[in-house]
Amino acid sequence: MKNFRFLVSYDGTKYDGWQRQGNTDRTIQGKIEAVLYRLFDVSVETHGSGRTDAGVHARGQVANFWVEESVVEKALAKLHRSRESRGNAWQCAQIQSYLNEYLPEDICVRELTVVPERFHSRLSAVGKTYCYRIHTSLLKPVFDRKYVWWLPETLDVDAMRQAAGLLVGTHDFMSFCGNPKMKKSTVRTINKLEILEDDQGLTIRAHGDGFLQNMVRILTGTLVEVGRGNVVPQAITEILVARKRAAAGPMAPAQGLCLESVDYLQGKGDLL
Repeated sequence: MKNFRFLVSYDGTKYDGWQRQGNTDRTIQGKIEAVLYRLFDVSVETHGSGRTDAGVHARGQVANFWVEESVVEKALAKLHRSRESRGNAWQCAQIQSYLNEYLPEDICVRELTVVPERFHSRLSAVGKTYCYRIHTSLLKPVFDRKYVWWLPETLDVDAMRQAAGLLVGTHDFMSFCGNPKMKKSTVRTINKLEILEDDQGLTIRAHGDGFLQNMVRILTGTLVEVGRGNVVPQAITEILVARKRAAAGPMAPAQGLCLESVDYLQGKGDLL
């Protein structure tokens, strides 16, 4: 059995999220698995590092899939009319090329490699980085409108940074979880929560060991409420303690969010 790890970028605008669903064919996972089925002539299940929501983008989503060596060799032999085995690097290059040829233009497999069989893109991950882009200019972001939240307002960035500082660390983030029936632990660690400014607006950059459903979007919406003066920075502590979704701010729109990268350990056997 071979385990293939791939790095994929996608524009989530037209899709109902990463996860394959029975009631729609507009998912990233579904599109990738359809092309893999076309190549291998067997069903192949892909495993993503996480499930991005409908409309959310990714520059560095990581996923993997397992497939029998004989199936790989048969598929590639059919493509090249030869059963000669040419090694992992050659196989990966052919599979990557095939995926990019038949995937929609808004999905791109940037890398594909063979990894140890025990590697799992979600279970082996140790950290993730998300970025949320807010366009505060009075002029409409005509060309970037699918990738930013247009909020033509003046926000108190210093207050937002004070609030962000209270969110850094290990906390129970139940108030920032979009799933009210969450039964697993809602404790997460945010290592860094930066608010960067430029002439067009703000970028909120979050790095942590993992994020709950809708967590980054709810964090963003809450920080915006602080920036508007509707919530004082110190209230963040009370929001965390409350452990109720209603205590936090509104959820920011999906299009401003992008999964930038996923972290894996080096030199730990099955972890890359």
